[in-house]
Amino acid sequence: MTDPPATAALFPDWQPVVRDGANAAVDALVLHHGDRLEAAADGLLALLVTFEQALRAVHPWLLIVLVAGLALAASRQWTVALIGAGGLWLVGALGQWEQAMQSLALVLVSVAICLLLGLPLGIASGRSRWVRRALAPLLDLMQTIPSFVYLIPAAMLFGLGKVPAILATVVYALPPLVRLTDLGLRQVGGEAVEAARAFGATRWQLLAKVQIPLSLPSILQGVNQCTMMALAMVVIASMIGARGVGETVLVGLQRNDPGTGLVGGLVIVILAIVLDRLLQAAGRRLQP
Repeated sequence: MTDPPATAALFPDWQPVVRDGANAAVDALVLHHGDRLEAAADGLLALLVTFEQALRAVHPWLLIVLVAGLALAASRQWTVALIGAGGLWLVGALGQWEQAMQSLALVLVSVAICLLLGLPLGIASGRSRWVRRALAPLLDLMQTIPSFVYLIPAAMLFGLGKVPAILATVVYALPPLVRLTDLGLRQVGGEAVEAARAFGATRWQLLAKVQIPLSLPSILQGVNQCTMMALAMVVIASMIGARGVGETVLVGLQRNDPGTGLVGGLVIVILAIVLDRLLQAAGRRLQP
């Protein structure tokens, strides 16, 4: 039997084109815009450090009471307040309070950036078919490409630490917010839109008074999914120097210590449950 032909003879060799083009683009970005990128990274790092220091400066019991009060005010249900307070108490009982505050600060900053970017993009996509078509392949790429692929140029631009961790979290958590905002706007009934137009509503009034309020459940679901996916990135963030709860999981993996890894995993799950219940309760109160 003859050997099968080598695959190199069957396909054109485009790998050097893609590889060298990507390397040249990153080198040009560093050469021509390195100062601006460094200034932006410093500002982002300062914001994250401010959030982290504020959370760590609050006494744990005071923060537990505040979270329970917010949960009770948002839901008017004692069960939600007890879930919030009990979850944070378990985080402290597992010895991961400081690490949890580091991860929580990273999640809050990343979700805030996602809101600033995702809501306008989702609204534009929901109101324009052409914007939706242009964003669809980009969102698909962001949801499917492995995190370590875009962490390589991020590390070259910003070095290891918290800033590339924020970048990775934003890239991973942004698509569901954009997609669900787009979906919510497109699901608003035509009767409501036509009625608003019949009463002389402008495009801005139609968006602010009709479309956004009626699509609020879908938008809030997007915020919830964005937060959950941002929290899911804490382990990846710890691998590039962001620390937090993910570092506990990473230490357990490096030392072949399943107990330590379990502790870190439980804390991540607890934070996810607390944030999910708080966001769902707030969402129910905000819905018209």
